[in-house]
Amino acid sequence: MQMKPGKYICIKDDISGYDMKCGTMDPHEVNTMEMNVRTFLSDIITDLKELITIPSVAFPGYPEKPVLRMAELTADLLKRYGLSNARLLEIPGGYPAVVGEIPAPPGAPTVLLYAHYDVQPARQEDGWETDPWTPVIKNGRLYGRGSADNKSGIATIAGTIRALSGKYPVGIRVIIEGEEETASHLNACVEAHKELFVCDLFIITDMGKVIPGEPVVSTTLRGEVSCVVTTKTLTHAVHSGVFGGPAPDALVALIKMLSTLHDDQGDVAIAGLSSNPWSGAEFPGPLYRRLSGLIDGVDTIGTGTVSSRLWSKPSVTVIGIDAPAVRDASNILIPQARARVSLRIAPGADPRHEVQLLADHLRANAPWHVKVEISEVHYASGFICPMGGHGYEAARKVMEAVYRRPVQEAGAGGSIPLLDVLKRAVPTAEFVLWGCEDHEQSRIHGANESVAIGELERMIVTQALLLQELGKGSIQKR
Repeated sequence: MQMKPGKYICIKDDISGYDMKCGTMDPHEVNTMEMNVRTFLSDIITDLKELITIPSVAFPGYPEKPVLRMAELTADLLKRYGLSNARLLEIPGGYPAVVGEIPAPPGAPTVLLYAHYDVQPARQEDGWETDPWTPVIKNGRLYGRGSADNKSGIATIAGTIRALSGKYPVGIRVIIEGEEETASHLNACVEAHKELFVCDLFIITDMGKVIPGEPVVSTTLRGEVSCVVTTKTLTHAVHSGVFGGPAPDALVALIKMLSTLHDDQGDVAIAGLSSNPWSGAEFPGPLYRRLSGLIDGVDTIGTGTVSSRLWSKPSVTVIGIDAPAVRDASNILIPQARARVSLRIAPGADPRHEVQLLADHLRANAPWHVKVEISEVHYASGFICPMGGHGYEAARKVMEAVYRRPVQEAGAGGSIPLLDVLKRAVPTAEFVLWGCEDHEQSRIHGANESVAIGELERMIVTQALLLQELGKGSIQKR
């Protein structure tokens, strides 16, 4: 496949042979930091393994003790790596955040590093080859729930502080959240206590790359809205032979409604939704097919580039449906059925407006005057990263020097609602979005989650060098 330099995401994962002088940084400075990080990388891996053993699932209904234990363990780890005042910040209604700060030298900027310590649920019977809470290293990757999303972020933040060896060129603030994967209470805390989050640059370590070794900064994230749609046709279930024909089945009605969410090409058919053009790196189609696990012969859906369909256009999915299981099927007309519909919305779109369009579409496409209820409405904003500032450009420069190849700008299909809250709270701050995750093998939220150990090392080096670069005056204290 022909790919234009700097435009397409490379599909190689061997970074040997690239020019060490790539970028404008002093190669000796990069080499020195790399050797420094390698002296304690084994400690980082050992500590990350311990974090993985804690099932810090913050979803309602899961035990609180492991989550609280994880918060304490995270604070202790950060203290050992140089953040001496790391502590727990109580979040009203939720789990504590781990915070700490190092004052800025006179005239220097302040950088806030963010990660989260809560994780998705995991059961070995869901397809894990090993116990998800027992870390395993295999073929240069560390496996276990949270290894990538996002306990790797905690490890890289700790490693970044240690790599600076007590000589801090900028002010450092750390926020490790405990509810990113569920209904976060940190958003309200940001709005109520903006002074705790004031900085010149946010570094969000909860992102990643398509393939390990391919340097990427994320520039956009889609938002996510959802609702539960319920159809009702009968007061009670009745025999499908005796009454079937004139009376509509609620599940059939629901299926007809859900089938209208896409047009014949597979594009979202909800009128009025926002959609943005995409001009960043392109995601090669064959690579997408391989990484997504698309079965041979199955078409991709929608129109436009793969990148635009992933990162800047809306997509809609039925993520749950209540209906009799096949094993429990009986000859009845189903009186009530419901489904949760999730809509990924374009970066910058108003989530309340988009979820209203979704609800209106479902009601408008209800057949036979069946009764329709829309409930459990959820919405989360997307994000457009402000680009072009001195901090953002410094991050690209440093990452290029560490990875020895040009940095790509990519979007993200997932959502981090906190980012829009932070942007409103500190409108003058810049953002850098990156991390250790990769689409190729990390399998975040799924079975056999893992992180490439090489990415842990490279991201610690990159973040430490960025803080040093910022201390030279790349951005001015506001």
